[in-house]
Amino acid sequence: MIQASEYNFDGLVGPTHNYAGLSVGNVASLKNATGASNPKEAALQGLAKMKALQDLGLPQAVLAPMERPDISTLRQLGFTGNDAKVLFDAAKKAPELLVACSSASSMWTANACTVSPSADTNDQRLHITAANLANKFHRSIEFDTTSRILQTMFNNDEHFAHHHALPLGDHFGDEGAANHTRFCDNYGDKGLEFFVFGKYAFRSSMPEPKKFPARQTFEACEAIVRLHQLSDENTVIAQQNPEVIDQGVFHNDVIAVGNGNLLFCHEQAFLNQQETFDTLKKKYPGDNFQIVEVTNDQVPIEDAISSYLFNSQLVNRPEGGMMLIAPGECQENRHVSEYLYQLIAADNPIKDVKTFEVQQSMRNGGGPACLRQRIVLTEQERAASNPAVFMNNDLYLQLTQWVSKHYRDSMTAEDLADHQLLLESRTALDELTGILNLGSVYPFQIA
Repeated sequence: MIQASEYNFDGLVGPTHNYAGLSVGNVASLKNATGASNPKEAALQGLAKMKALQDLGLPQAVLAPMERPDISTLRQLGFTGNDAKVLFDAAKKAPELLVACSSASSMWTANACTVSPSADTNDQRLHITAANLANKFHRSIEFDTTSRILQTMFNNDEHFAHHHALPLGDHFGDEGAANHTRFCDNYGDKGLEFFVFGKYAFRSSMPEPKKFPARQTFEACEAIVRLHQLSDENTVIAQQNPEVIDQGVFHNDVIAVGNGNLLFCHEQAFLNQQETFDTLKKKYPGDNFQIVEVTNDQVPIEDAISSYLFNSQLVNRPEGGMMLIAPGECQENRHVSEYLYQLIAADNPIKDVKTFEVQQSMRNGGGPACLRQRIVLTEQERAASNPAVFMNNDLYLQLTQWVSKHYRDSMTAEDLADHQLLLESRTALDELTGILNLGSVYPFQIA
């Protein structure tokens, strides 16, 4: 048996974290638009979760944020002059573009990419495809920098294969690991990779949501399967329920989460739910595939969305069994808190629930699962990776000091036009690339 471990690569919240309501279809994002955010608190909350999970024995690492405001994109859109003039003109003539080019949405690293471990791929390398995030402009401008960061973290062709993001446009909309789950008995085993999509791009007669956009396409899932050299026997592609997308379930990880041999989901998660379950059980390469299905009577859809119950992290406990890492909002919702009490008392692999306060992320529409990218590494792959990005006590202390030094306590959309904010952000990121040994990955460093 190949020994491998799953690492949670959590996104560092960027210095321009703000509430702008950019994500149509994301109820929390729209609800909190125009409010004042706290970038420092957001980053420290994320780091505290990382450190707590590390202390529980769960390997952690970090992904760096984007350079924001994105001056390069604003120049591409016709704004000229020095950086201060670009910001001033964008704020005056196209404030919606400035806000979009200043989003700290890369903090939700579940959307950064899709990763297939080497145990699953034909060439026995770990495959990574940066997500194009084509459905939202503010996210579609992330993948170039995301790719550079990932390539510096996993810079060894013998072990890692990097793929360019899929072509931009509606037909190949790819939202990364937010719509991808891997099942296995042990992380080093050959697993079953589960892809979930919202619509068919080339089949107009098929069901799709009517109110909110379906961000992931069937065609994108198929493309990732081909790029990552996955076999049909170890792949399942299923459609998300269009009706719950229209209620605010913009990604599969808002309605389902999986780990090991367990799928934890709502009864309305998938379009053909029982058929999906049957296919997963049939194709699962391990011994005993299990499903915990939550009924609408137990947790109504609106409560699942508002609490982000299913946007929890489902992880293995070092002492055995599994643990749900849930947002604090799950304790505040009566239906959800009562259900979780019953869940850990029942006969299933989930033996514990721990809640974490990540309100700054939650108010912008992302829970604990949004904040992390799961990457399975063998011992050889871990040794071939950039060691500076893996969490330990020294790195945690260094990053908390870095945040405290560089981040603001309050941020509104009006602040984004401040040239001083751009300078602060670049100074912080320049220092961060030194801490994480990333080299020159940001446009301002490359220019």
